[in-house]
Amino acid sequence: MNDTLVTVDRAGLWDAEAISDVAAATFPLACPPGLDTADIETYIDEALSDERFGDYLSDPNRTVLKAVSGGQIVGYTMLIAGGPTDPVVASAVELRPVLEINKMYVLSGQHGSGVSTALMNAALDHARDNGYAGVWLGVNQDNARAQRFYAKRGFRIVGTRTFTVGATVCHDYLMEQALEPAATS
Repeated sequence: MNDTLVTVDRAGLWDAEAISDVAAATFPLACPPGLDTADIETYIDEALSDERFGDYLSDPNRTVLKAVSGGQIVGYTMLIAGGPTDPVVASAVELRPVLEINKMYVLSGQHGSGVSTALMNAALDHARDNGYAGVWLGVNQDNARAQRFYAKRGFRIVGTRTFTVGATVCHDYLMEQALEPAATS
């Protein structure tokens, strides 16, 4: 692994445009092969625009962490507090209280450089520091690279769900990880 100097901090409203740009560049990389480009573009327009990131960054139940390398945002993750609201997810994810790792994306040129690991470590630290019993996420069933990354970090598959991108219904694995409580001093 080629480790890059990366810092992970909480993003602010001033980061909305840069994070949206990273989201637009990275979301297609996680999509299943053959997913219609128009569906991907619709999802980016609806869920990953500057305005939507402004909403996310203003939402007290969401925490967006940014990974910065060389003065540029090269990845991000979005964490959502509160239990799963979807009944399918709520029945599969057993841990409570649980934090959702809703998005975790890194620019393709940064894959294998330690950025994803830094983001994941920061997300898990955030969950521990805030008293969560565990974390969960959804990952496309065709995204073997991401599944391997999560499995290496202790996540296990606990169920499945559907996820709509544009007009296409995709299939995700639900993965969760139990956390040890944060160390107290």
